[in-house]
Amino acid sequence: MGFSLKFHCCLMSVMVLLPTLCYAQDYVKSRATYYGSPDCLGTPRGACGYGEFGRTVNDANVAGASYRLYKNGTGCGTCYQVRCTNPQLCTDNGVNIVVTDYGEGDNTDFILSPRAYSRMAQSDKAAELFAYGVVEVEHKRIPCRYSGYKMQFKVHEHSKYPNYLAIVILYQAGQTEILAADIWQADCKEWIGMRRAYGAVFDTTYPPSGAVTLRFQVQGSAGVYWVQASNVIPSDWKAGVAYESDIELE
Repeated sequence: MGFSLKFHCCLMSVMVLLPTLCYAQDYVKSRATYYGSPDCLGTPRGACGYGEFGRTVNDANVAGASYRLYKNGTGCGTCYQVRCTNPQLCTDNGVNIVVTDYGEGDNTDFILSPRAYSRMAQSDKAAELFAYGVVEVEHKRIPCRYSGYKMQFKVHEHSKYPNYLAIVILYQAGQTEILAADIWQADCKEWIGMRRAYGAVFDTTYPPSGAVTLRFQVQGSAGVYWVQASNVIPSDWKAGVAYESDIELE
């Protein structure tokens, strides 16, 4: 895979994802590679539908995941510790990544951003690691941590006010997966299921007028449960705008 060797922009980053002992689990052996990027960051066109968020979240330590980890979009926003198994080139800690895309090839589970791939290497071994192209790795799920951020509900750019609303959930913390989303229909006093359009994007036609109340089904360490976000999106919502909630998943 082609890549411009701009390691000076890849080597420094701030980790916002921390593994915790209560989620301890065994590492899974696999393989990883990287994709080309002129600035070492992620791609805004990832299959999860995150847009620019998917390019820069977690200091661009992001990845496309294989089908079994992408889970038809349910795996979007999940976090993993990934470390390569070559002790001559790689650190013990590796890199903590957020899944923002789907991608696999040559028996890989992760196609990493250049920045994330370089973070697996020892400080003076990044060029050698890139030369391998594909490396043996081991990985495990970890909780996502976003210091200073609560969950946001972004109105996707393809939304058309007032007849078509698509949303994508940002800053999905904890070791969680979003299984489903509903929208509250006040006139008939019932929850209406939203369609998973693709990736992390849920949509509905003819959304209710007024402020939008949502609920979403979460799978996490506490099991499967619903979380409600009342009036989280204003009545005059605009495509491309992210609205912050008071929700922080654990």
